[in-house]
Amino acid sequence: MSKSKKNTEEEVKDQQETVENQEANQEVKPDAEQPAEEKKEPTMEERYNEVNDKYLRLYAEFENFRRRTNKEKLDTISSANAGVMKELLPVLDDFERAIANNQKTEDVAVLKEGFQLIFNKFSNILTAKGLKPMEVNEAPFDSEIHEAIANIPAPDEKLKGKVVDTVEKGYYLNEKVIRYAKVVVGQ
Repeated sequence: MSKSKKNTEEEVKDQQETVENQEANQEVKPDAEQPAEEKKEPTMEERYNEVNDKYLRLYAEFENFRRRTNKEKLDTISSANAGVMKELLPVLDDFERAIANNQKTEDVAVLKEGFQLIFNKFSNILTAKGLKPMEVNEAPFDSEIHEAIANIPAPDEKLKGKVVDTVEKGYYLNEKVIRYAKVVVGQ
């Protein structure tokens, strides 16, 4: 055999011996480590401290979550209010212009028309936001949406137990009552 073949065979044998030695060492190590390292059960006090620590951390996380949620809710409400206010500013501007012009104008028809235009603009903005007036005249009295201010003798037999007059209009906001109608009921 040539020298190069002998060298390669020797190198392969040396590598195999090295790998076998490493495997043997690895097998010995776990056995040697086990007796030296004994696993012991945590004591009741250690377990109590661990559980108490987890509880305190969870409680602190919950408190932070609650504060953050309340802050976000307040931010949402204030930004919603800002949107409504922004949409009502043109109505305020119209009123200011009307007041300035009313000081010079003596024509009553023009004043009435101007105020009607401002009212319509204001009403349309509120309707777009979900506000809806209650229709209560001649409707049966319902304590869920009406507040009886007075009872009067019914002018007609068919108006007994029904709304005769509206003192103050009631309103819904997205199908929820936000102001009860103050009404006079026929007896």
